[in-house]
Amino acid sequence: MADIQIRILPRSEIEINGELAADILESFRSRALKNLSETVNVDGFRKGHIPENLIAGKIGETGILEEMAELALAEHYPKILSEHALDAISRPEITLTKLARGNPLGFNIRTAIFPKITLPDYEKIMERVRSKKEEIVTIEDAEVEEALGELQKLRAGEGKELPALDDDFAKSVSPRDGGFKTLDELRAKVRESMLEEKQARAKSKKRAEILDAIVEKTGGDIPDILIEGELRMMLSQFKQDIAAMGVPFEEYLKRAKRSEEDIAKDMRSDAEKRVKINLMLKKIAEEEKISPDAAAVERETARLLEHYKNADPARTRSYVEMIFTNKKVLEFFEDTRYNPS
Repeated sequence: MADIQIRILPRSEIEINGELAADILESFRSRALKNLSETVNVDGFRKGHIPENLIAGKIGETGILEEMAELALAEHYPKILSEHALDAISRPEITLTKLARGNPLGFNIRTAIFPKITLPDYEKIMERVRSKKEEIVTIEDAEVEEALGELQKLRAGEGKELPALDDDFAKSVSPRDGGFKTLDELRAKVRESMLEEKQARAKSKKRAEILDAIVEKTGGDIPDILIEGELRMMLSQFKQDIAAMGVPFEEYLKRAKRSEEDIAKDMRSDAEKRVKINLMLKKIAEEEKISPDAAAVERETARLLEHYKNADPARTRSYVEMIFTNKKVLEFFEDTRYNPS
């Protein structure tokens, strides 16, 4: 193998220029001929048993060389990545720059690599956010009564007359669970549920504040391919949400006087932020040696594969690992006593 030159491009892309020695290219000729003999038709010969001169006459020497080059690069491209510690994350765009029998194979390869993420002093940021005065979460009596009023309306259905707010009403709520014995018991449960919901919102607010503060100072040149992938998922989810409302997506676009491209353009900055957050969380997990429970990952992966029959097992497992790892990193953000082991 001749010298390999690697050029770093913007957006975490690289360009690889190099050559494979002539003898390396030539070593793939027999395999190339065998592959081609399986695809061409020559009267009087079975596929896979066609002489070389007839294959050359059918597709030309250039066709044979191109097949040789494809096989050679398919085998040596991963070796180039390994030797130069390159973590490629996209299909390579390959251009042959020199292709002639008896000569080295020249090539140019362009691909995206996993970005190098530089973290700020996230522990200092976490401590700053944690040290802020805690929001006091309370539930006022008026809020409880308002919630009970909504329950009355639900129990009334289309009827105009609301049921009396008494012990009998409490007993009619959640009958499968035995209901509630008294109105005071129902009132206490409503207060408890509302308090839990408010506390969860306060927790999410602090989590978001920590995330935003860290990601704002996190460095990294995000590859377009990762952003485009996230954008596709966001668009897909958006279309599902529109369909769930009973509106065909094309009809929605018509009513909104917008195109799918307009929506994608508006979503792009959020897609980039999501990708950056996931990469940042992954990097922090590595720094803190945080990993998900292996058994839980296996269970969730199996559940998803059972539900989505055509899903790729490896990709599904990676997705589950990412979700579970991110969850543990977020727990690390929120709890100074967190122990990842």
